[in-house]
Formats: sequence, C-alpha cells, structure tokens
Amino acid sequence: MSYYSPSIEKLIEAFERLPSIGSKTAARLAFYILNAGKEETDEFINAIQNAKQNLKYCSKCFNISDTDPCEICSNPTRDNTTICVVEDVKDVVAMERTHEFKGVYHVLHGSISPMNGVGPDDIKIKELLSRLMSGEVKEIILATNPRVEGEATAMYISKLVKPLGVKVTRIAHGIPVGGDLEYTDEVTLSKALEGRREL
Repeated sequence: MSYYSPSIEKLIEAFERLPSIGSKTAARLAFYILNAGKEETDEFINAIQNAKQNLKYCSKCFNISDTDPCEICSNPTRDNTTICVVEDVKDVVAMERTHEFKGVYHVLHGSISPMNGVGPDDIKIKELLSRLMSGEVKEIILATNPRVEGEATAMYISKLVKPLGVKVTRIAHGIPVGGDLEYTDEVTLSKALEGRREL
C-alpha cells in the first residue's frame, strides 16, 4: 500500500529507475524536486531535454559529445597514432582527469559478456578495426576494466589487432596508492607483480 498520492508515487518510481537509487533516495529526490522553486525545476527539466536533444555519438571514437567529431578527436594537438580503448564514456573522463594521455579514444560501449548475452558484435569492435585500417595508428592501449568481462574483451581485441602490426598494450593493474599489501587480495597482488617496471 502506498502512503503517497499517485503523482508523488509516479515521481518516486521514475527516480527509482535510475541506477543505484533505492526507494529512500528516490523519495528524497522526489521531495527535493517538489520543494524546489519553479525556476530550479525548469532548469533541471531543460538540462535533461537539452542533453537528450543535443548530445550525439562521435562518428570516430563513439564518445558522447555536442559536436561530431568530438572535441578530443577534432583537437589537432592530440596524437592520432595512439588509441586508448575504454568500455564506457565515463572511462574517457577518468583518463582525461589524469592529464597524462595525449592520444585519442575509442569507446566500446560495453564489454564481451556471454552470461549477459553481449557478444563482440554488440559492442564497437568492428568500428575500432576499421579505424586501424588507415595505417596511421601505431599503438592501442586496452583500458578495459579489470573484471572477467574486461579481461575477456581485452584478450579478444588483442588477438584481432596483433596480426595488423599495431602495438597492443594493456594498462597496469595493481595496488592503489595509499593501499596496504596485507589488505590487498591475491588477484590484485598478482596483477601488480605482472605490471612491475624497472626503476
């Protein structure tokens, strides 16, 4: 039995559909919106509508952008010979925050996961391979997540790309800065050993 009016219940249900939002958080968000002024509510609605209308996929890297090609792909200072392959648009943002990577990206929009019915044809692997046909790309960096699906995707792409004569590297995984060895799991420790480098 619902204690809210049908309109409030519908708003709460809309928020509950968002990822990681439970019923209590959904109710808090709904009441925040209801208690906000008309101007703030209109801004919120306009921001969502604007994003839905104006955002598009970059035809080169499949990042989400207001422009096509996106700002990264159209930036003449970026190194087009190096492509960092990521699973999601949020991963591009994470990499950009480091201010270390000067190449371009390719967003797969997922990872291979037979358990979830996601095969190689369901993500942007064919599009990546077509980008490599120009001969301009010298290296691809596989920056998929260190989960079973991310590792499987990295291995699959690596097997397809190596015969093309393009260098394939994988980002190192290991112990986070500030972490303690005694609290680190075996898989993370083994990856840290694999990714060791000379000082």
